[in-house]
Amino acid sequence: MPSDLTLKTMNTLHRVVQRVTFGKLGWSAGSMPVVELTTTGRKSGQPRTVLLTSPVQEGETYIVVASRGGDDVHPAWFLNLRDEPTVQVATGGGPKRRMRARIADAEERARLWPEITADYKNYGSYQTKTTREIPLVFLEPAS
Repeated sequence: MPSDLTLKTMNTLHRVVQRVTFGKLGWSAGSMPVVELTTTGRKSGQPRTVLLTSPVQEGETYIVVASRGGDDVHPAWFLNLRDEPTVQVATGGGPKRRMRARIADAEERARLWPEITADYKNYGSYQTKTTREIPLVFLEPAS
């Protein structure tokens, strides 16, 4: 499983690509849009930002996968939004928007997981590496 250092390094390199290309690269990965998700640290109370891919979008809602590469523990960003669901999301280099994170219920996950794993096989392989059910998270416009 990827270490915290590996994940942070990958995120840093992704940001470098975005900066040096003045945002022309780094806002998509394959056919998936990249979202910049800012959560509130559950321990620190400080903003924590991570770049994630969104394999499915429904209207203005982005769906992200809390896979952490198939690790047995949830990613920190997931634990943060579980405790504080008010988040900030930016896409395509645009401004951050206030959104609400919501963990998919069993029915929503059952509907979306086959679609996600059919289109993006890596998510299916991540699930085989862990006994935890990999959560899906809806990032919805705040009302």
